[in-house]
Amino acid sequence: MQLLQDCLIILLAAWMCIDQNGLVVVSYFPVIVGFITGLIMGDITTAMYIAGTFELMQLGVANLGGSSMPNYGLATIIGAFLAIRTGTGVKTGIAVGLPVGMLAIQLDVLIKIINQFIQRRMERLNHEHNWKAMLRQPWYGVGLFGLETGIPTAILVFLGPTAVKEILKWLPAWFTNGLTIAGGLLPVVGVAMLLHYMPTKKFFTFLVIGFVLTAYLKVPILGLALIGFACAYYYFNSEMKKADEKQEVKAAGATNDQGDDYDE
Repeated sequence: MQLLQDCLIILLAAWMCIDQNGLVVVSYFPVIVGFITGLIMGDITTAMYIAGTFELMQLGVANLGGSSMPNYGLATIIGAFLAIRTGTGVKTGIAVGLPVGMLAIQLDVLIKIINQFIQRRMERLNHEHNWKAMLRQPWYGVGLFGLETGIPTAILVFLGPTAVKEILKWLPAWFTNGLTIAGGLLPVVGVAMLLHYMPTKKFFTFLVIGFVLTAYLKVPILGLALIGFACAYYYFNSEMKKADEKQEVKAAGATNDQGDDYDE
């Protein structure tokens, strides 16, 4: 059973990176790979807790212009796998998964550099009219992207759980407590990064309402999401109504101007 789980986790990590770089561009989101990891490992709750944390961190960062960013999907898979397999807890899983996601930046840059040579080879084959060989080249790039996350995952899957358990046994209490505290702070960092790029001042009232509902009234996350959806829907309709009224005023003004010119 564990061997099957290990193989599925490695395949999931490889597919995630392939998908992110040219296919559906959906499965690399932490909440999606986290849910699938939870299904594979048999503990969706732990996996989704870790996935939600990394999703919040990813919302504040974007790899624009082909730039590289931490692979939070890989961090989710590794963190959830180690947390569930070793039973060390979600905060330790987050603290271990995050460095792996950061390391993936270097691997991503390396793979993109190699793919530049593949692209040049495709251009040369195109000029030579060797289109059959040219059409084979993109699959090499796809395979490289799969290896980008598949190999690190395989190393950690087959060596990580035992190694992590042994390391945690020898780590001092102050260090493990520090990991726990850091893991608890990560969601706050993600939310802060997200709010930095959002029109927080404009919607500060809704932010306060949401905080009061969840912190003081203990409204579940689903209820809070529904309230947020209702507020967004009301705001959207209000803005659309204002826009329609402005258009009607402009149209009426244009009609009056045309009438005045005709009378003259």
